[in-house]
Amino acid sequence: MTVLTAPAPSAALTSGKLPKWAPWALLLGCFVISFVIFAVASIGVDIADFNVAGAVFVGIVFYMVLITVISSIAESRRKAVDRLMTALVATAFVIALLPLISLLWTVVANGLARFDAEFFSSSMRNVVGDGGGIVHAIWGTVLITLMAAVISIPVGLMTSIYLVEYGRGKIAKGITFFVDVMTGIPSIVAGLFIYAVFALILGPGISMGFMGALALAVLMTPVVVRGSEELLRIVPNELREASYALGVPKWLTILKVVLPTSIAGITTSIMLSISRVIGETAPLLLTAGFTQSLNTNLFSGQMMTLPVFAYNQYMNQGTNPEAALDRAWASALTLILIVMVLNLLARLIAKWFAPKTNGR
Repeated sequence: MTVLTAPAPSAALTSGKLPKWAPWALLLGCFVISFVIFAVASIGVDIADFNVAGAVFVGIVFYMVLITVISSIAESRRKAVDRLMTALVATAFVIALLPLISLLWTVVANGLARFDAEFFSSSMRNVVGDGGGIVHAIWGTVLITLMAAVISIPVGLMTSIYLVEYGRGKIAKGITFFVDVMTGIPSIVAGLFIYAVFALILGPGISMGFMGALALAVLMTPVVVRGSEELLRIVPNELREASYALGVPKWLTILKVVLPTSIAGITTSIMLSISRVIGETAPLLLTAGFTQSLNTNLFSGQMMTLPVFAYNQYMNQGTNPEAALDRAWASALTLILIVMVLNLLARLIAKWFAPKTNGR
C-alpha cells in the first residue's frame, strides 16, 4: 500500500536576502543624513552657496559602505561585493549622465525665451536689435547637410561594401589606412582643404553652400565607412553561402541579403555621421560663410547655418546683447531638436526596413 505524503514546505526564497525596498530605503536615508550634515555645517551661509554636489557625493559614499556591511551580514560576502559593484556602476553612469543633463537643461532654460513664431519665420535681414529669426539658418543647415549626406553616404557605403566583400591585399589595406587617418582629422582641416581647392579654381575669397557641403562630406565619409564596414562584417557568412547555393550572383546577394540584414545598423551609422557634422562651425565659416538673408542656392552666395548663427550672435552682439544671446541659445536648442528628429526618423526607417522574423 502506497502512502502519499505531502511535500515538505520549501524554504522561503527570500531567506538570507534583503527585501527589494531595502537598498532604495538605505539610499534615501543616506542622502537625508548627508544633506542634514551639510545643512548644519552651512548654518549662517547663503542658501545659494549650499554644496549640493558635496552632499550627494557623501551620501553615495555612505550608501556604498552601509550596503556592503549590511549585505555581508544579512546575505553573504559574495552578494555584498555584487551590491557594491552595482552601486559603483550606477554611480559612474549617473556621473557620466550629469553633464548631458546639465547641458540640456541650460540650453532649454535659455533657449525657450525666443521660441516664438517670429523666430522661425523671419531672418536677420535689417535687424540690429530685438526681433529677427533663424529661418535662413535653418534652410542653410538643412540644405548643406542634405547635400553632404547625398555625397558621402553612397561613397562611404560602397567603399565599405568593397572592403568587406571584394577588397583584398594592399589596396584594401591602403584604403583602410586612409579612412582611419581621415576619421581623426580636425574639422578645420577639411574646411581649409575645400577652401584651398576652390580658391585655386575660382579665385580667393569664394564662399558658397556647396563648399560647406563638401567640407562636411569629407568629415562624414570616413564615419560612414567605418560604421558600415563593421556592420557588414557581422552578417553571417551562412546567409551569403545559402544565396550563392541558389545561384544568386554576388552583387544581387549583397543587394538582397547582406544590406537588408544590416540596414538597421547602417542607418544608425549614417545618423551618427550626420550628428557628427551638423554642429560643425569652423569648416562652414571658411567655406559657406555667413549672411543675414535667406539664400537657398547652394552654388551661389554665402549661406548661414545654425552653428555659425549661434557663434555669430555670441561674438557680435550688436546694440542689444541680451537679444543676441537669446537668439544664440534658441538656435542651439533648435539644432538639438533637429538632431533628435533625425535620430527618431532613423529609428523608424531601421524598423521599417529591418528583416522580418517570426512571421511578422
